[in-house]
Amino acid sequence: MRVFPRAISIAIFSALLSLSCVTADTGHNFTVRVIDPQAAPVRGAQVSLLSDSGKLIVTQTTSAEGAAILSSHAIGACRIRVLAPGFAEETITNPEGEVTVRLRVATASETVVVSATRTPVPGEAAGADVDTLTGAQLTTMQPVAANDAVRFLPGAVVNTAGQTGGLASLFVRGGESNYNKVIVDGVTINEPGGTFDFGTLSLAQADRMEFLRGAQSTLYGSDAMTSVVQVWTRTGSTRVPELRLAADGGNFQSASGHASLAGARGIFDYNVFGDQFNTNGFGINDAYSDSLEGANLGAQMNRKTALRVRFRHSNSHTELPGEWNFNGYEPLVPANGFSEPFVALQPNPYAWAQLNDLLGSVELTVAAPSGWQHRLTGFDYLYHYFDSDPGDPARVNTENCATPPSPAVPCQIDFASNEVDHINRGGFEYQGDYAEKAWAHTTFGYRIENENGFVGDLDYGAQNHGQRLNQDAYAQQQLVLGRLGVIVGGRFVHDSAFGNAGIPRVALTLQALRGNGTLSGTRLRFSYSTGFKEPRLEETFNGIPGDPYDIPNPGLKPERVRAFEAGLQQAFFRNRYELTATYFNNLFLDQINYVTMNDPPNFPGEYVNVNKAFAQGAEIVFQGKLRPRLMLNTAYTYTSSEYLDNPAPYDAVYDPGQPLLRRPKHSATELLSYGGTRWGANLSGSYVGTRADSDFYGFGINHAAGYVLVAPGGWYTVNSHISTYVTVSNALDRRYNEVVGYPALPVNFRAGVRFRLGGE
Repeated sequence: MRVFPRAISIAIFSALLSLSCVTADTGHNFTVRVIDPQAAPVRGAQVSLLSDSGKLIVTQTTSAEGAAILSSHAIGACRIRVLAPGFAEETITNPEGEVTVRLRVATASETVVVSATRTPVPGEAAGADVDTLTGAQLTTMQPVAANDAVRFLPGAVVNTAGQTGGLASLFVRGGESNYNKVIVDGVTINEPGGTFDFGTLSLAQADRMEFLRGAQSTLYGSDAMTSVVQVWTRTGSTRVPELRLAADGGNFQSASGHASLAGARGIFDYNVFGDQFNTNGFGINDAYSDSLEGANLGAQMNRKTALRVRFRHSNSHTELPGEWNFNGYEPLVPANGFSEPFVALQPNPYAWAQLNDLLGSVELTVAAPSGWQHRLTGFDYLYHYFDSDPGDPARVNTENCATPPSPAVPCQIDFASNEVDHINRGGFEYQGDYAEKAWAHTTFGYRIENENGFVGDLDYGAQNHGQRLNQDAYAQQQLVLGRLGVIVGGRFVHDSAFGNAGIPRVALTLQALRGNGTLSGTRLRFSYSTGFKEPRLEETFNGIPGDPYDIPNPGLKPERVRAFEAGLQQAFFRNRYELTATYFNNLFLDQINYVTMNDPPNFPGEYVNVNKAFAQGAEIVFQGKLRPRLMLNTAYTYTSSEYLDNPAPYDAVYDPGQPLLRRPKHSATELLSYGGTRWGANLSGSYVGTRADSDFYGFGINHAAGYVLVAPGGWYTVNSHISTYVTVSNALDRRYNEVVGYPALPVNFRAGVRFRLGGE
């Protein structure tokens, strides 16, 4: 008879403890400090206080000094969960007083990522394939631009047109090069319609890069057809201002310099930086230079409100030698007019390109009321591009002109051009997040963006002017129901040019086996999604008034993708190793092509939605924590692709039934990283197999040979103020073309010194 009243009293006491957590805002405060494995503070970590029942009481984000202040009556009845992008999730039970949480580096399934759900979530619950390059890895790589880094991540195939600074395209899961959404500090930096050059995106001062694969238009709108690439800039974190200086040099007369001033004081944090890179390249007209300036400024106005301002300005100049060496085959052209002797085709000595862009954003974050977070962002991106080529009459195609034609112009390879693009993307976005329970999270938002640009070749008439107003509303629900994880989302788009579009997505994860010490857990994953890519401005607004050759098509629809994925995640030896296998199936619809009409004498043309393509394949990724600070990420990708419909192929490589251009069947990547206290190193590798390509000039070249690229790098700390570093690319000194006709650089290296003054 005494047991029953005792059970009642225990139940009442537990209920009171739970109730005290629910009313946490009226309790006392305690501080959670989050540090990385080197004991440096971690800004932006999401620190949540939960009751034993899983109810979310309060969520705070750590300040620049890595601190978050929480409140509760009954500390013993709650637990703390810390989600910091790039690290493993950490949980603290029965916290008391001031708590310090030291984060740890983990394999992909444990690593917290943001891109897959727009909120911090462990990789195993992301419902998509996401890979990360940390700030430490990027510092060791010392990439000149993003193409030198993303190429070593699973599923990425990068094609760079020759030299440093050359046009670099990313192909993922059979998609086109403009099917990738690229975001820096929360600002989209693609041209409208997805076009993007990874060869000119500097990663100086990058804190982290995430590479999300699959159709992700539900959360990110246009262009996220096969991948999303996000980059975040470092923030200041030390009370004492920290000045960093660096300089390096290498072969091909390469040189660069870096400077930054960062710190955190009171409610403010700051990082102001600059970077300059120059190289003369390997041969004629092969130089490249880039300057970058930027700032990342924040203010933690109170425990629940934060303000952040970011801007970046980049100005690059690229010399353009054009096609001239076809992986060992050198077409012969006449040395003087059309008279012999014939000599090998030489680079174009005159062409060049200039890119000047500026991005800025203001972000206000409010974590209130309990369980809610609101983020309001205003953004603006300015893109100015110039491409000048006066034409080189010495570069002619004699393969199709055995005798001097009359006139000789049809055989000329290089023609005069003067491309000038001025584009502006500006707007606002609101994102709301609500998490009442640890197993339920809702994300929703609204985005409005104005796209305005003048694009075109001044040598072929005036520029085309295009303007579109996009309004998007999106929502996503995440649920964890025992072993089953569910992500369901949708996006509604209204575009002033092409009208309305709806984009759904559903992703399921199932923990089939919990596992043991050896087989540490088995997860199955499936997703169905759609994506879209709006037309480029020159496609929708093609032609100018009175132009008899080009017809504008304001009703041009966006390109679309239907995407299936199915995958398996298997962990081994207490999650130290992980094998992931993913099957993908993509059907690309309404692809845009330029079609000429049979209407003499001008034969006008317009852009229309007529093409269709298909790609399927598999990614197999193995990741392991070989030692506490030694990480391995290696992957193999198989891609089978085909053009299904193309009524007006520009070249035979685009004929229906042919494999998609520059997408290899076989590719592989490898990244071995060590990060110690005195030294660190990366060993990066990329294999790209034979793939369809064309010289587009009638030389008869229809494929590019496979190649292997190896790029080691490392650093060593001399003392607390000085460190040295070295990075090598194409260490095997292979001769190859990533794009037919554009020879890649032979072995090249840079070595330098970093200085650190101040800080803690």
